[in-house]
Amino acid sequence: MLMISPKMASGMQEKQYTPSLLSFFIYNPTFGPREGEEEKKILFYHPSDVEKNEKIRNVGLCEAIVQFTRTFCPTKPAKSLHTQKNRQFFFEPEENFWMVMVVRNPMIEKPNKDGKPPTVEYQEEEMLVSTEKYSHVLTMLIFLIAMQAGGVELLMQKLEKFFYRYLQTLHLQSCDLLDVFGGISFFPLDKMTYLKIQSFVNRVEESLSLIKYTAFLYNDQLIWSGLEQDDMRILYKYLTTSLFPRHSEPELAGRDSPMRPEVAGNLLHYGRFLTGPTNLKDPEAKFRFPKIFVSAEDGYEELHLIVYKVHSLVCFLIASVELTREFCEQLDSLVGPQLTLLASDICEQFTINRRISGPEKEPQFKFIYFNHMNLAEKSTIHMRKTASVCLTSVHPDLMKILGDINCDFARVDEDEEIIVKAMTDYWVVGKKSDQRELYVILNQKNANLIEVNEEVKRLCATQFNNIFFLD
Repeated sequence: MLMISPKMASGMQEKQYTPSLLSFFIYNPTFGPREGEEEKKILFYHPSDVEKNEKIRNVGLCEAIVQFTRTFCPTKPAKSLHTQKNRQFFFEPEENFWMVMVVRNPMIEKPNKDGKPPTVEYQEEEMLVSTEKYSHVLTMLIFLIAMQAGGVELLMQKLEKFFYRYLQTLHLQSCDLLDVFGGISFFPLDKMTYLKIQSFVNRVEESLSLIKYTAFLYNDQLIWSGLEQDDMRILYKYLTTSLFPRHSEPELAGRDSPMRPEVAGNLLHYGRFLTGPTNLKDPEAKFRFPKIFVSAEDGYEELHLIVYKVHSLVCFLIASVELTREFCEQLDSLVGPQLTLLASDICEQFTINRRISGPEKEPQFKFIYFNHMNLAEKSTIHMRKTASVCLTSVHPDLMKILGDINCDFARVDEDEEIIVKAMTDYWVVGKKSDQRELYVILNQKNANLIEVNEEVKRLCATQFNNIFFLD
């Protein structure tokens, strides 16, 4: 992405380029061990129009880097390589299957007054990208299972189909600390509404024996899940960045408006399938659902993903066998009316939560919180965070400081606290305690260290009163 800032006189402009994806490829060094067979190693390469010899050369270079770093630590090969112009990220999701992503660093193009070519300055320290951001989604692929089903050719077809779509959802210019965490935003519910959801899940799983797991989301926030954490993290990323944006057409009711009251008294409902049949009444409807793999005791279990939506409430159910028209009609008649009533209750809870949070006014502090144990994340810095758009209420320089503090936390295992005074008179505080991280930005120009520390303690007492942070 190109951004132009008019910083120079005489109509001369400075061009700023955000990070961009240069290439992404997957290879297996055991598939082409002999000279002349190097192309067999390459299972997927983006962009696809790159000349064959260049693909082989780039894969060979990465293979050499990985092998070289193994001499220093055989169990922990290279994860990334930083150069002036770009960064390369290496990830091995399964033995001998390597994924490599090459990202161009941000840069500034400064024009010269004497007509000479513009001067390019690479800002290699300005990019906050972590290999963890990609590993959360890339582990969705099960290479060996795909190969056992149909060999290398089938695996390459699946990689092409998946990554052709997935790479379009990568927007590196909007990556920040939340992408590094890869966490889950939870929706706060009162006890009674939560019990209603739990009761609904029990009824559905008892009535429909094919349903193995169930989960709920409201406005892209997780309410309840029966999946393991790592599986839920991957599915949450897929749903919120890929599936939901493709089905974001206007709903029958407003996003935050309550349901019509007459719906509760009738068996009418506004439910629909986001995966599978688009119209159950269509005699030509197709009943194909995405296949997913979830963790099991002996490896992975292949299941089918049903995503069912009523307004802003999404329920996804995971079944163990192929699904028929009869089953989908039964599910629709059972889940639709009950989910419509639940959506009304949750929408009312959403309205209450907004009322409790008070009027929309500029707070004296803003924060990002992440819990590594349950993957919970919360941010008052982000006004809007989607796959393609990241609107924050603070300056990018402050977001960069947050990233630097996070990198410092990642280097040590001990709990610690870091306080930074920014050039813009803002204070930035990072606290790491018992697998939890809290980042606070304070707008207090004349405050000292003691006052900043007291302000952060007050924040913890009001926003995180049931969470233990070390002083």
